[in-house]
Amino acid sequence: MRSELFQEAQETQRLGMHRQNRKMLRVGLNGEFYARRGSMSAYQGSVDFSFQGAGSVGRFFKKTFTGEGLPLMRVSGQGDVFLAHNAWDVHLVDLESDSLTVNGDNVLAFESTLEWDIRRVQGFGGMVSGGLFNTVFTGQGRVAIVCNGAPVLLNVDQPTFVDTKSAVAWSSSLSAGIRSTVKAGAVIGRGSGEAFQLALEGQGFVLVQPSEGAPAAHSG
Repeated sequence: MRSELFQEAQETQRLGMHRQNRKMLRVGLNGEFYARRGSMSAYQGSVDFSFQGAGSVGRFFKKTFTGEGLPLMRVSGQGDVFLAHNAWDVHLVDLESDSLTVNGDNVLAFESTLEWDIRRVQGFGGMVSGGLFNTVFTGQGRVAIVCNGAPVLLNVDQPTFVDTKSAVAWSSSLSAGIRSTVKAGAVIGRGSGEAFQLALEGQGFVLVQPSEGAPAAHSG
């Protein structure tokens, strides 16, 4: 039996986190890592999946009251694990003893060597302001993020404003706040119905996707 598909789709054979293709992450596992719950597409070998709670009272409180989208599972053992999220594009970021802020909806997986916490973007309302709480990764290790469409990387060397749901990740060194454009007819975001933008200042970067992520679920 022959097909170009068999060669193009052949799995990689490396340890650690690597892109199998644009839409799928492959982890050559010998130890443990953390992944978004429900993201497993396939696995081989002796692999265990277990629920991972918030890890601290503070993080549990913030997850409970903010709706921050980072439901985790701990993946451990030896084998090959394939992960994906809604056929979004997979990108890898290597932290080298530094820090990165990521929208929780865009986190696919990360190595257990990294520390993580949920932090609120200052300047808008209380703890129920969804989308303004993001996940901060610190230390040394790899993060797999997903984007709904091909993103653009903006160099932040002047005040920069991004739709709160289009912002994927940004330098944690940046000063982040919320800018309001509440005026008649001033809803300028990508159809979110909100006149608020993430305001970033300082020196760093922000990764922006060309969509607002997954559509919100509507109750019947």
